[in-house]
Amino acid sequence: MIKNLVLQLQNRSTLKKTVYISVTLSVLGILLFSCSTKKNSFINRNFHSVTTKYNVLFNGNVAFEEGREALMNSFIDNYWEVLPVERMEVQDELAIPGQGGRNPSFKKAEEKAVKAIQKHSMDIKGRQRNPQMDEAYLLLGKARYFDQRFIPALEALNYTLAQYPDSDKINQTRIWREKTHLRLENEEFAIANLKELIRFEKLDDQEYADANAVLGQAYINLKHKDSAVQVMKRAASSTEIHEEEGRYNYIIGQLFNELGHKDSANMAFDKVIALNRKSPRIYMINAHVEKARNFDLENGNKEEFLEMLNDLAEDRENRPFLGRIYRQLAEYHLAQDSLVLAESYFNQSVRKAKTDKQLKALDYENIAALRFDEAQYKDAGMYYDSTLLNLKKNTRKFRRIEKKRANLEDVIAYEDVAKQNDSILKLVNFSEEERTTYFQEYIDVLKAEEAAQLEAEEQKQNFAANEFASSRDIGPKTGGDEFYFYNQTTVAYGKNEFRKRWGDRALEDNWRLFDKNTVVKTTKAEDNATADAGTKDIYSVAFYTDKIPTEEKVIDSIGKERNFAYYQLGLIYKEKFKEYELAANRLEQLLENNPEEKLILPSKYNLYKIYVLLEQPSKADQYKNDILSNHGDSRYAQILRNPQDVLATDENSPESLYANTYKKFVNQEFEQALVASDKYILQFTGEEIVPKFEMLKAIIIARLDGYVAYKEALNYVALNYPNDEEGKRAQEIIATSLPKLNSKVMVKDDKSTNFKVIYTFEKNETEAMEALEKTIAQAFEDKGYNSLSISQDVYNRSQRFIVIHGFNSKAAAYTFEYMLETGEKYLVEKENVIMSSENYQIVQIHKNLDEVK
Repeated sequence: MIKNLVLQLQNRSTLKKTVYISVTLSVLGILLFSCSTKKNSFINRNFHSVTTKYNVLFNGNVAFEEGREALMNSFIDNYWEVLPVERMEVQDELAIPGQGGRNPSFKKAEEKAVKAIQKHSMDIKGRQRNPQMDEAYLLLGKARYFDQRFIPALEALNYTLAQYPDSDKINQTRIWREKTHLRLENEEFAIANLKELIRFEKLDDQEYADANAVLGQAYINLKHKDSAVQVMKRAASSTEIHEEEGRYNYIIGQLFNELGHKDSANMAFDKVIALNRKSPRIYMINAHVEKARNFDLENGNKEEFLEMLNDLAEDRENRPFLGRIYRQLAEYHLAQDSLVLAESYFNQSVRKAKTDKQLKALDYENIAALRFDEAQYKDAGMYYDSTLLNLKKNTRKFRRIEKKRANLEDVIAYEDVAKQNDSILKLVNFSEEERTTYFQEYIDVLKAEEAAQLEAEEQKQNFAANEFASSRDIGPKTGGDEFYFYNQTTVAYGKNEFRKRWGDRALEDNWRLFDKNTVVKTTKAEDNATADAGTKDIYSVAFYTDKIPTEEKVIDSIGKERNFAYYQLGLIYKEKFKEYELAANRLEQLLENNPEEKLILPSKYNLYKIYVLLEQPSKADQYKNDILSNHGDSRYAQILRNPQDVLATDENSPESLYANTYKKFVNQEFEQALVASDKYILQFTGEEIVPKFEMLKAIIIARLDGYVAYKEALNYVALNYPNDEEGKRAQEIIATSLPKLNSKVMVKDDKSTNFKVIYTFEKNETEAMEALEKTIAQAFEDKGYNSLSISQDVYNRSQRFIVIHGFNSKAAAYTFEYMLETGEKYLVEKENVIMSSENYQIVQIHKNLDEVK
């Protein structure tokens, strides 16, 4: 019986194993059978659909959203311009194929989309049986879009539209395609497609908002601001995402501002403010700032306005945005002529503007302007330097500030000269008693400052001694005495005193010496003697009075230098900065200083023109009558009497003198033309002809000194005469022509069909040059070379060329040169160089003949 029971149990166990194995094999068989993408069955379709949706695409969409969130968070909006609808910075550099994209999250999303397509696509008999494939291709296009590979993204999106026209994602796909077209600058095509989509397709609210937002961006790109406003309004009212609602309304406000509709702009900004915490706070703060910029200071309630700005500044939540708020407060106080408060807020704005370079640039520019108006030109220059550091190069504003800064260099230099020389001449005119009193007061101030400094040092010493004494009861003790270094206060004091006296020194032998090779031995007595001598000097009135110039020649030179500085300041303020009040002040100061005769008349004429511009007719008439009465025979008087009838044909007129100078230039009398140009630039300072002479001078310098000097001369013309035709022409040459002339690379001889033979002479070797010219001319006549010609060209300030032109090959040039050298009738032994016309031009431009040789 027991045996039968054992057998039954064994049979039952075997049966269970058989059933288990059968079930397992069946399940595995079903799974293996359902994995096939070639069989169109219920199990296959649902298996691949579920696996695609809840495994591959789920992970891909998670990675995509992570990447998109990171991209948006890293993007820094420029609130000084109309915001883009989408927060994404398009980078100029292209991704290298095969090395992946810029963001690993988008790379992962793309890989998952590709995996879904490759592993789970069920394209059977021309029809897709997996309903998730449209989402896979859409994910593929979106991932490539944010990875800034727009052509591949467009391919994926177009494939989706072509293959899955009945997809429930078709409208989203069309919107993404038009976004991609915008990135490829196909705005017109995108606008046509989006209009068709919005008009004929049934879109849900978010799709309608997205389509209108993309359409709005297209209109913004094309500068169609009116159209952009209308579609952005539809986008803002339809979107279900509060962040988008805030952004879209802010963009609407910006567009209305650019269109000049401030009331409509403020209504849009109010909608942003009303969202409060529902959208990012940065939109709300900037909406407040934009409303403040639109505030009517003449008719609005200033107290309420200022209170609103102060409330914004005091709100702890607004700390990240204090830069913009402080700037708005600064602009308000600037408009109210509260200059001290304005500058204080500009400085606070700079300190809070950590990443906003444009905000810093604007603040620095405002402070520079305030410093300039206060005649603190060095400080203004430093603030303009800071402005330039925060501006993008090669922009119009950068160039404008750069020119202003360059002009300020002259102002700083001339103001320093005027101030310093005025002080010297003031002391020259003092009596001995006045000098003694003046310098004794200065010495008394020095002594008081030194006494205060010694008292402060003594107090420090006493404090350290007291700290040391009180520290005896603190810390570990040895034999009743405390070790000095146990007291942190005395240690810190000792370190500071050491650094003050010795600086930072390494722990080494002879640590007192910077130069260990030299040991300087001085006695304490010698040191004290030297110190006493120096002290005695600076506390002696004679130490200062002995330095006052007494020679009449030196005093006259200082006066002339001061007067010329005042004259130049008057012209700079008038012509370059349009600061007419400052210009008038400097020129009137000049006339009070009894200047040289040559400065009096142009100063009076410029004062007349300044007061005309300032609409002060009485002062303008005063200087006009002065010129007519006291300088009736001058050109200025002729201009004032008959401004339209002054003939340019007058031999002493600026126009005639310019024409004569230009003739010298044409005749290659470059050095004479250069001297004449310098002379007339000084003679006609302040007149309209000066920029023409400056431009001619730059061209002459190019012929004499070459490319580098020409570039510097052009920069001078462009910076100093930006509003004149010559200044604009110089700027154009710098931008377009100079880069083409920059290369020194020589052209290969086989690329040319025109060659020259060049002989070099010192400019004073006139007889030798004339002799060579006669010999070459004789050779032309003897051999019948009618196609050849000869010229004498200026190379630089010290050398001249005799050049034979017209050879169609280098061999022909060598043949002629050899004939001149060996022919019994000619026997020309002068060294020469043969080069193509193209290379001769390079040599003349860069003055690099020695390098070429």
